[in-house]
Amino acid sequence: MSNLIHQAKEDPLTQEFLDYLEIGRLYSPQTLRAYRQSLEHFRAFQPTSSWKEKTTDDFRSYLLELMKVNASRATIRLRFAALRSFFNYLTERSYLPSNLLKQISLPKLEKSLPHFLTIPQITTLLETPTQKEKTQQAPSWMSARDIAILELFYSSGLRLSELVGLNINDLDVLGETVRVMGKGSKERIVPVGNIALEAISHYRHLAKVEAGALFINKSRKRLSATAVWQMLKKYLREAGLPTTLSPHALRHSFATHLLDRGADLRSVQSLLGHASLTTTQIYTHVTTERLKAAYQTAHPRA
Repeated sequence: MSNLIHQAKEDPLTQEFLDYLEIGRLYSPQTLRAYRQSLEHFRAFQPTSSWKEKTTDDFRSYLLELMKVNASRATIRLRFAALRSFFNYLTERSYLPSNLLKQISLPKLEKSLPHFLTIPQITTLLETPTQKEKTQQAPSWMSARDIAILELFYSSGLRLSELVGLNINDLDVLGETVRVMGKGSKERIVPVGNIALEAISHYRHLAKVEAGALFINKSRKRLSATAVWQMLKKYLREAGLPTTLSPHALRHSFATHLLDRGADLRSVQSLLGHASLTTTQIYTHVTTERLKAAYQTAHPRA
């Protein structure tokens, strides 16, 4: 598998499907990239026949090859999620009579707890750019923007794609909420805390951002997800925290801390924009593990 050509030749059906996801379903650039790579990876493995000629044995052989090279279960499931979605699309538009992928059983995903920061760690991270700004004679609007981004991440538990996709008119300052376009083009309204609102107001005042994208780069264009990732990594390093943490760790921290403080699971599900309560329940495992650790440490007969 290692010597496969990952950039397989583009075909019209694949491009039609990806265009549909981008324009019709408003999928994020990250998801589109992952789907494209997955489809190209399979075409490199099975380059000789058209999509209509594929058989269940082709997909089983592909699954076996992925397992032979010790691909993670998450990678395997991502590859097949793209293929299943693509074949659903082909079936719905009568390019194919049925979706063969429904007959393929995949290995179950390994259970892994989400990475999150403790409240003291979050405090340290959020204060790092603030302390840095105070040492500047003339505060930069970009450092103010960084503060606003980190505060909003933790205040509202947004996904990275949701945050960079925000526009000025999505923010309701009086209502203290933000309108978010989540996965599958599902809209939700999320509360925003006062500290985050003040940070956003300060940034907008310095940057003179009045319309369009809420968070911009130095060229005054919409800030990219990659730029936010790099920005977070810089502040994690300065705060003495693991630089391997992703922006999603702030979302995980948001959910974990809410549940720790007594928020009910259904409310957290709505705030995160999870379609299924099962997805949200992973955070209950985090809080349970922390309770167990506290019990083992403190109880005299643990």
